[in-house]
Amino acid sequence: MLLAAGGVVMVFPFIWMLSTSLKDEAGATAFPPTLLPSEWLFSNYADAWTAAPFGRYFLNSAVMALGQVVLSLATCSLAAYALARMRVPGRGPLFAVLLATLVIPPEVSLIPNYISMQRLGWYNTYLALIVPFGASVFNVFLLRQAFLQLPQDLYEAAVLEGATHLRFLWSVALPLIRPTLAILALLTAVRAWNDFQWPLIVTNTADLRPIQVGLTVFKSDVSTNFQLMMAASVLAVAPVVVLFLLTQRQFIQGIARTGIRG
Repeated sequence: MLLAAGGVVMVFPFIWMLSTSLKDEAGATAFPPTLLPSEWLFSNYADAWTAAPFGRYFLNSAVMALGQVVLSLATCSLAAYALARMRVPGRGPLFAVLLATLVIPPEVSLIPNYISMQRLGWYNTYLALIVPFGASVFNVFLLRQAFLQLPQDLYEAAVLEGATHLRFLWSVALPLIRPTLAILALLTAVRAWNDFQWPLIVTNTADLRPIQVGLTVFKSDVSTNFQLMMAASVLAVAPVVVLFLLTQRQFIQGIARTGIRG
């Protein structure tokens, strides 16, 4: 019963968003509010889509999410493998320092990252949206734990066959930790898709802005078009829901297999 109540509490905001997206302006701002719309206006979705270049916003979000996933998995896999399977001098203290950076608020690095983008000439480019998030200490931590769980016998057998560390990583280690890679890809993609602050800062044209920044088109200094904003929000959430449904098996396996020992 307690879990069912918690599930209702968690899903209610999504039900409210879907309901509001089908209301008229009066129903969306009525007080006291009502759960179901008096008139079901599915045309709100078409109106929301044409209110701004949402096709471009979706494309920008997809490019940003895919770029961050590919770059992050590549860099974090190499770093995690080195920390888990290679005899790197001082890897213990180095790993401790990396974990310590998790307590640093992201806002602390906001201005330095912005200045770096300006000086590199990456302002208002896809590089500014992707490269600063091309590595993650959290991803390194989870991948390191996954690599530590691989039997040492596999590496020794690969060495006997003449495999290098890089060959072992690509041909043996990564295929065996696919569930962990899937969960990290999903988490990275969702974080990138929902990012608002950084894209707002490093872009100044609609051609580069992602979906979360595009939703602000329905809000002005004097009013907010709630029903169209909720309709656009439903469209923005839909790809994330579909992505989770497609990867939920790997997601669950990744949680089950990735331990915290080592």
